[in-house]
Amino acid sequence: MKKGYEKYRGFEPINIPDRTWPDKTITKAPTWCSVDLRDGNQALVDPMNLQEKLEFFTTLVNIGFKEIEVGFPSASETEYEILRTLIEGNYIPDDVTIQVLVQAREHLIRKTFEAIDGAKNVIVHFYNSTSTLQRKVVFKTDMQGVIDIAIDGAKLIYELTEEEKKKNPDMNIRFEYSPESFHGTEVDYAVEVCNAVLDVWQPSAQNKAIINIPATVETAMPHVFATQIEYVSKNLKYRDNVVLSLHPHNDRGCGVSDAELGLLAGADRIEGTLFGNGERTGNVDIITVAMNMYSYGIDPQLDFSNMPHIREVYERLTRMQVNDRQPYAGNLVFSAFSGSHQDAIAKGMAWREEKKLNTWTVPYLPIDPVDVGRTYDSDVIRINSQSGKGGISYILKQNFSISVPEKMREEVGYAVKQVSDEEHKELSPQWVYEIFEDNYIHYTPYFQISECHFRQDDGIMAEATIQYGEKKTIVDANGNGRLDAISNTIKQYFGITYELSTYEEHALSHGSSSKAMAYVGITHDGKNYWGAGMDEDIIKASIHALVVAVNKLPEMTKDDNHQDDRLVSMLNYIQTNYQTVTLENMAEQFHLSEPYISKYIKDKSGKTFGEHVAHTRMKRAKTLLKNGNMTVENISYAVGYQNVEHFNRTFKKTFEMTPLQYRNLSRE
Repeated sequence: MKKGYEKYRGFEPINIPDRTWPDKTITKAPTWCSVDLRDGNQALVDPMNLQEKLEFFTTLVNIGFKEIEVGFPSASETEYEILRTLIEGNYIPDDVTIQVLVQAREHLIRKTFEAIDGAKNVIVHFYNSTSTLQRKVVFKTDMQGVIDIAIDGAKLIYELTEEEKKKNPDMNIRFEYSPESFHGTEVDYAVEVCNAVLDVWQPSAQNKAIINIPATVETAMPHVFATQIEYVSKNLKYRDNVVLSLHPHNDRGCGVSDAELGLLAGADRIEGTLFGNGERTGNVDIITVAMNMYSYGIDPQLDFSNMPHIREVYERLTRMQVNDRQPYAGNLVFSAFSGSHQDAIAKGMAWREEKKLNTWTVPYLPIDPVDVGRTYDSDVIRINSQSGKGGISYILKQNFSISVPEKMREEVGYAVKQVSDEEHKELSPQWVYEIFEDNYIHYTPYFQISECHFRQDDGIMAEATIQYGEKKTIVDANGNGRLDAISNTIKQYFGITYELSTYEEHALSHGSSSKAMAYVGITHDGKNYWGAGMDEDIIKASIHALVVAVNKLPEMTKDDNHQDDRLVSMLNYIQTNYQTVTLENMAEQFHLSEPYISKYIKDKSGKTFGEHVAHTRMKRAKTLLKNGNMTVENISYAVGYQNVEHFNRTFKKTFEMTPLQYRNLSRE
């Protein structure tokens, strides 16, 4: 980095040899004061209008804030208007205190009291800068001159309050003072100014005053700030009748630390904003401080149980964006892509369920995402090329009630990760399910068993109808059980060998509780092959799972009755070039005539060239409809249709619904 650091000076720490705050812990929530409508709003590129401020105020009330700084009513008509609207429109609940900010200047203070007329509970918060630099440069006065400014402001506020109480006896007005630019002020002098103000106000147990220490520009390390706060707390007059408040900013990125260590050091109250909005790098983020307490079993007295809603309101009204990594609220803060992390989370969740634990003990998740309105299926386990078998299995179980057998998980994991790697995308739970479905439920390219019957005859006799291309053959075979008998019919018909190595089944609670899921693993030449079946009848589900597994055997591609090398090449060419492929392209590629290719594909596969192309296009269209936001028209072009009406007709004929109907159904 270029030189330039020489012009800066380190912060002078304060020496308190008997510091007590490092040994303390936070045991209860402070008093919270939101300054979103004042400090936060004044920092916005486009400040909120009246209606937006009213909605934001209501949101803060619903969260549970009992003290809300609503503005600087003497600064502009807009600020004045929001205050009058809140009061005259009865927007302020009886248990909520509004706070107004004003400089220690007579005409501004008088204007402020005009603005608060009719309010039930008000904090009048006044300030003047006390820093060495501002004394010299701005006010051009000495220490006593700054003290006099503070005293005059305190006296005027006290006098106007007495006058207001005569007119409105039920009105409750409290006082707050801030030595602005505290970090640039000698600590003992800042305390002297605050005590001078307190001497004017004479706070009591029934009418406590608020002394607010602002890190107007954060320049000290958090432990230094905490030591300063401990000094202030120990040296304030009327301490039992004073609420010591903090107003941290985040210039050094330590706003939260300042708040937490400041509470340990004696502070009673925190002023801040949602998501840390505010001047420069922002104010302290109250959400983070409150949720940190929550994570340690302390009731923060604020409700963030619907964090997505709070975030939506905040982003819409402020035009600010919450960072994806924002603690407790960002899109990715509960997400695990790493395979090892996903596995640990899945095992942690299973452990809690098994042990019926009340305490939260899940690795990598400091709090239960459900507590802030997040969900496990879309927020915690996220699937991409870095994911592991544990996370993928968790997604299938959590969302679709599919309990993948332990021995099968690695293969399923590789299948899913391969798609993510090829697509360079995160995979939605629905997409993960489709990959599982394509590879383990619907994978029957070579043969199917369309019908089977059983009878007891020296064990179990099975009569299976094997559909192989256009040909159907009935095959009989014995077995120790139904699945074994069906397996023997397959072995007999195809002349192959394998071992039934794994069988698992379970009921499906997703979609229909009457359905069952079966998994079959077979072993051939030391390698495992897997299939899955889903049906109301567990026997049918098991047979289908076996058929899928056998369809994956290498021997199934070697028989001339299946697909020869030429046909495989032709179908691969269609798969690769489905968007633009024509018989003319095929003829040129394979050096054959168009009629010959057309007949060859039909004879060998049982489907026409056009059917193969349409099938490939429709399958890709389904994926785009489910997992993207492209228009139907653009999807039609993307999969090779120049006419969207033609695409729509083909899609509806294939799936008996329009593309839009399919998109809506798949996202329910």
